[in-house]
Amino acid sequence: MPVERSVVTCPSLSRRPALGDAFGTVAARVRGEDTLGQFARFVLVGGATTLVYAALFVALTALGYLPAHLIATAASTALANELHRRLTFRAGERVHWFTAQWEAGGITVIGLFATSAALGVLDSTVDSVSVVIQVALVVTVTGLIGLMRFIALRWIFRAPVADAA
Repeated sequence: MPVERSVVTCPSLSRRPALGDAFGTVAARVRGEDTLGQFARFVLVGGATTLVYAALFVALTALGYLPAHLIATAASTALANELHRRLTFRAGERVHWFTAQWEAGGITVIGLFATSAALGVLDSTVDSVSVVIQVALVVTVTGLIGLMRFIALRWIFRAPVADAA
């Protein structure tokens, strides 16, 4: 008996994409040197260091919300700045550690004031605030400040391009 074969006009539709293919595509995008690749790495580093912040903040809440916030911010910011220098912008060879801390740390001071003020307002207006609400507030404000940091690090503090004359 003859076997009927269907004609496929688009061979790529005859197979389902594997999860590995999708992961490989996303991984290649994250490794890219374009703005989207750098932004993806920036978000991943920011998310990881925010978890470090949250763990430190929770561990230090016995000191009070402000000391816990200041210590957790300082530690997580130094880590984030170094990871951004090495991973996000791959500037480990071009930008010295102190320069990265100074440039990104300066922007972080704005974030520190904003998050401290937000925590202060929350603490003064609500009688009993859970640690989860405090961390959520800091994460929200930090996300907005993080966007400002990305813009500054990507376009303002980048090394000048040499003229090809």
